[in-house]
Parts: sequence; structure tokens; C-alpha cells
Amino acid sequence: MTSSSPVRGGLTRRHFVACAGALGAWASHTRPGYAAAPASGVVPQSSSAVWNLTVGRKRTEIDSKVLHAPCVEGSVPGPILRWRQGDLVEITVANKLKDEATSIHWHGIRLPSDMDGVPGLSFSGIPPGGQFTYRFRLHQSGTYWYHSHSGMQEAQGFYGAIVVDPIRPDPNACARDYVILLSEWTDVSPMDMISNLKMQSDYYVFKQRTAASFPKEARQAGSALKALKDRLAWSRMRMAATDISDVTGIIYTYLLNGNSPGMNWSGLFTPGEKVRLRFINASSMTLFDVRIPGLEMLVVQADGNDVEPVPIDEFRIGVAETYDVIVQPKEDKAYTIFAQSEDRTGFARGTLTSRAGLSAPVPPMDPRPVRTMVDMGMGDMKPGESMDHMAMPHDHAMMAGSGHDMAGMAGMAGHSMAHMHGSMGKPALEVDDPGPPPLNVENQNIAVMPIDRLGSPGDGLENNGRRVLTYKHLRATRKGADPRPPSREIIMHLTGNMERYIWGFNGRKYSESGPIRLKKGERVRFTLINDTMMEHPIHLHGLWSELENGQGDYRPYKHTIISQPGSRLSYLVTADVPGNWAYHCHLMLHMDLGMFRTVVVE
Repeated sequence: MTSSSPVRGGLTRRHFVACAGALGAWASHTRPGYAAAPASGVVPQSSSAVWNLTVGRKRTEIDSKVLHAPCVEGSVPGPILRWRQGDLVEITVANKLKDEATSIHWHGIRLPSDMDGVPGLSFSGIPPGGQFTYRFRLHQSGTYWYHSHSGMQEAQGFYGAIVVDPIRPDPNACARDYVILLSEWTDVSPMDMISNLKMQSDYYVFKQRTAASFPKEARQAGSALKALKDRLAWSRMRMAATDISDVTGIIYTYLLNGNSPGMNWSGLFTPGEKVRLRFINASSMTLFDVRIPGLEMLVVQADGNDVEPVPIDEFRIGVAETYDVIVQPKEDKAYTIFAQSEDRTGFARGTLTSRAGLSAPVPPMDPRPVRTMVDMGMGDMKPGESMDHMAMPHDHAMMAGSGHDMAGMAGMAGHSMAHMHGSMGKPALEVDDPGPPPLNVENQNIAVMPIDRLGSPGDGLENNGRRVLTYKHLRATRKGADPRPPSREIIMHLTGNMERYIWGFNGRKYSESGPIRLKKGERVRFTLINDTMMEHPIHLHGLWSELENGQGDYRPYKHTIISQPGSRLSYLVTADVPGNWAYHCHLMLHMDLGMFRTVVVE
């Protein structure tokens, strides 16, 4: 193995194009529990409550992209950690990095705040040459993951899977059990990405609308005039309807268990047996749409928590989410696990096979999604329509004015929704609502008519002929532990300015915001209004988020929730563990550039 090489910096656009389709070399390192070998990727059969982990950097090459990657035990991904519910686990982490601190956050695991692993918030971090021992009792079971919360090390390879076995017999026990960990790989540093995006917001977006795509848009809109009006509207706002992902497959190679598409990770099965697949999205900036052509998937867990089984053909997994699905291949053949990026600029893939050496066809990627007025927060407005076409209870002329007029309308809509709970015979909630943020350098858009999108599978997945999972499908197998209604509602606007590449909550970056304070034992409702035109996977550390998706007392418990563009959603939180907790978008660059807050449980 050659000596370690430094991270390469930003590449020219010409180099991007030249390299975009390359599929390269096999990795020169092993991946414990994931590697394509006999019993490939199968979850380790024995759990351990005591672990000693070493963090260092190692020269790693995947798809001809070389990185001196921060990693755990010399591997990307790090080893699968298998624990058992009820155990007191002890993990000693030694930092062998020469000149940088590190940390490990145990994503989705309920624990004391000083064991959560967020430097500067819940502990001081692990200095170079130092070590730290995490100790916590496991009160849960399911599929989770771990990653660094230091210096964007996570984006360069510092992540791995966690499997916690239930203390009681698993009602969905399977003959085989595989982790399917999705991620990205690039030799462009996160800081170079930020620099490029601040210089040009669509720096990595090469699939734009062209004259060739106009006839299709005209057919969808009903006339060429309406399609033209739609394009002009986007142009006036200096926004791109094709801006789906900030960072794309032009520099990313998408990985499945650390393997590029050309390496083709594989897992074995015997025809007729049930196979559990534990999907984890450990990427830093990519949402994936997952399907296995020819196999029905039965969703049995979301974010580590049991749900009533949902038979589907496809699901979207946001950054940091996990889904457990069961498949039962009956034929003696191979099946492709296909995970295409939401923007359709690339894919990860693997193979489930009855015999070693078999592979299955890789399906073509679906058409690229195009943002609509729904994503802009304009409700169900159709291409070519204006506010005058929409049934509104107030003066339409108001909407034709300044951004502050739009803010006023959004505010009226927000307040009417917030107080609707009280108008239906229930006590009115105390509402912490800052109102819609103004249009300014930190906020480019206001969702005038945010809508409930929990029944939508997401942009690019509507009406594709397949059964696609939505959040409304998720129903817990038992009632929630806290039956109390919330006493307070906290409304959070997700805001940003793509042109300047600034992100935040309520129109403010983290540096400009104070903490969200909760009292221990308090029951609150968080309401998210997405004023941006991007999905944001929102993660609250340390506390469960009970998604209000129409399932009544059987709300699904989640640790990460995708907020779709132009949408409004809510979830309940019981502040049952004191301490300082991180609250942020799990798109790493968004978090680093301001979409982060602290929740303090006092």
C-alpha cells in the first residue's frame, strides 16, 4: 500500500464531466461485517457490551478516488456494533488522529446527554492522542448507526452501523440478517464544496431544463403558454426547478456497504427463506430511492421502532433514517438492490443471490424530478397559474405586492392552523410562533400555503406505477408511552438562501439564535414549516419525535423526519431526559452553515 496522500481539493467543471461516469477500482481495505465475502454483510452473530475502538486516518481508494479518510478501525464503513437491549455498554474510543479532535455520536440511541457525543454541547470531545469511554444502558432495540460529530469527519468516511437485539423474541425473526448501509464517496473536501456552492449555488447541478425538455413540460401544463409562464416565474425568482440536490453524482460515487456500483456487494439467500435488510442512510447530502426489482419489501421498522408491516415496492430514505424490510425470494436467481439518488445523477447497488457469482440487471434510473409550485409553498398551484387562480379567503391583490405582503398572508395561515386545535373543543395551546421570517439575505422564500405532504412519497416518486412508502403508512405496533396532549407548540420555519448558501431556522443561523428551552417532563408539539425548496431531514438528539401522521395514539416514533419542500408537519416530544441536545438538519452542509439549534431540557 502506498503512503497516505492528502485530500484533493475542488476540481474544475471540465474535470467533473470527464470523470462523472467512471467506475473504478476495488477498495484496498476491508469492511468488518460488510465485505463481499462468504456470509457477506451478515450482521455479526454475537453481541458485545464492551468495545475498544480506534479512530485514525487511512489511505482509502474507491472508484479511483483516493482519500486519507478518517475512519474507525481502519475501515470505511466502520465495524458493525452489535449490542443487546438491557445491557450496559461500554465503548472506549482512542483518538489516533495526529492533529484533530474527534467524537462519536450514537444516532437514535437514548442515553444521558453527556454520552451523546456532540463536542462543545454535551462533552468536550476527544483530543488528539486522548481517549474517552462512553457508558450507557440500552433501553431500546433496532437498527441505528454512529458517526463523528467533529469537523465534518462523517462526510469523509467516519460512520458505521449499530444493531441492538431485542430482549424479547423478535416477532419478525429471519433466517438471514444483513445491514445495507448507503453512503457517498468523493475526494473533494467538504470545505471545498462549501466554497464552490457559495460561489455558484448550482455548481454541481448539470441536469438543467433545456429547449428539448420544453415540449414535455407544455404537455404536462396543458399549453406551451402555461409552461413558458412557469419557466419565467422560476427565472424571476432566480431559482432552478431542477435544483434537487446541492451536491450530486458529478463528484459522488454512491456506495452500498462501502462498495461502489462496479464492485457490487452481494448477500446470499436460500430460496423461500426470509431475509431481513437493515437499510441505513449514512450519506451526508443524498436522499436515496430504494427498490429491489422482482421482490416485494415488507417494512417492519422505521428508525429502529416496530411498525405494522407495510408491503411496498419502493421507499425513500432520508439522510440518517433507517428502515428494516423483510424480503422472501422464492426463485433460484439474483436480485438487484437498487438505490438511486433523488436527483437521478447516480446510484448505489448490490445483489441478493441464491448462488455466489450471480448478478442481476441494473434497472435504468427514473426521470429526474422537477420542482413545482407545491415545493415553493404555493399549495396546489399549477404551472402557468398565478395567485389570482387560487381560492383564497383574503384579498388576492395582497399577494402581488412585496415579500412582506406574502409574509403577512403566510402568517395568517400559520396562526389559523396553530389555533385550530383550540377551536375544536380542546384547550388552546400556548404557541411559540415567531411568525414567517422576512425575505432577506438569510431567507429567499416564504411558503405562503404550506400543505400536509405526509401522504406523498416525495418528488419524483408520485404515480410511478410502483407502491411507494409514505409517512402516512407508518403505524406503531403499540400505543405511545406518553398519552398526554401537548401543552405547548413550537413553530419552526426551515429557511435558507440558496444563492448565498445560508441555512437556518426562523430566518436565523445558529450563531444568531438562542436555545430552545423545555422543562423536564414537558410535552410539546414541534411544527415544521419548510419555506425552502429542498427536503430537510430534521434530527432531534436524545428525545423521540412522535410523528403526527393520522395514526392517532399509534404515532410512529422517529429520530429523523424528512420535511418536504413547501410542507407543514408536526410531531410530539416528551422532554424526559435533561441536558443539552443538538437539533439540526442532517444534510451536513446545511447543518454546518446554520440549520442547527440547541434544545435545553432543564
